[in-house]
Amino acid sequence: MDRKPIVAGRFYPADPRQLQMELEQYTGPLQTGSDKPYDRLIMVPHAGYMFSGKACGKTLAQARIAPTVILLGPNHTGLGAPISVWTSGAWEFPGGMLNVDEDLASDFISSGKGFVENTAAHVREHSLEVIIPFLHHINSETAIVPVCVSESSPTALHKAGETLGDIIASAGKPVTMIVSSDMSHFIPAAKAKKMDSMALEAIIRMDPKDLYSIVASNQISMCGVLPMTMAMFAAEKLGASSGRLVEYTNSGQATGDYESVVAYAGIIIS
Repeated sequence: MDRKPIVAGRFYPADPRQLQMELEQYTGPLQTGSDKPYDRLIMVPHAGYMFSGKACGKTLAQARIAPTVILLGPNHTGLGAPISVWTSGAWEFPGGMLNVDEDLASDFISSGKGFVENTAAHVREHSLEVIIPFLHHINSETAIVPVCVSESSPTALHKAGETLGDIIASAGKPVTMIVSSDMSHFIPAAKAKKMDSMALEAIIRMDPKDLYSIVASNQISMCGVLPMTMAMFAAEKLGASSGRLVEYTNSGQATGDYESVVAYAGIIIS
């Protein structure tokens, strides 16, 4: 089963030529021939490109992304299983598609650690779709495993994250995790920056337990905290110890309204 785009023409251009022009603008010149190790985990935002495209493109362009990518995002629709994996076919966008790594996806399902084969969580969810054109632009041969996460138990996220780390370690090929998440929603820009800095600091020092606790106790409206917590546990098991903030911005940069913003961050964890 192939996934058809649902937010083309709203979050990003439906015309392939216009989309390509915007992708080139947001990423700038792409690095080639690097011999640096692939990054373990990247976090990028998923709003409309006019709001978050610059942060997303800048972060991905600076990252060293493996040819196989596990995409993890939040569940805005409430549909599907707590940890829903799209296991076959391709994800389409205007002008192209990325194929699902079906063998790697099957490892998730056979793990017995809460990963469920499920398309319902994905068909109306935008958070991973908006990343697909960027990945194709950077490497059209990228293979993906899309995972939609609504599991809220920190214990379950820890176990699933460690399982994810084990799957990556035994994959026999390089794998990068990319988490799709926006930061604070619909509060003044100054407050968003103050709140988000606490969560971002926990991410940068690679403390998934503290990230979960800080977001919950301070009611930070970071929509991708659940997949990010899971992915950080995986990255921790794989040996990651710190990250770096590439970009932090908000929707006010596009709208001029700084009294009610959505904030966006790009982070790379090696």
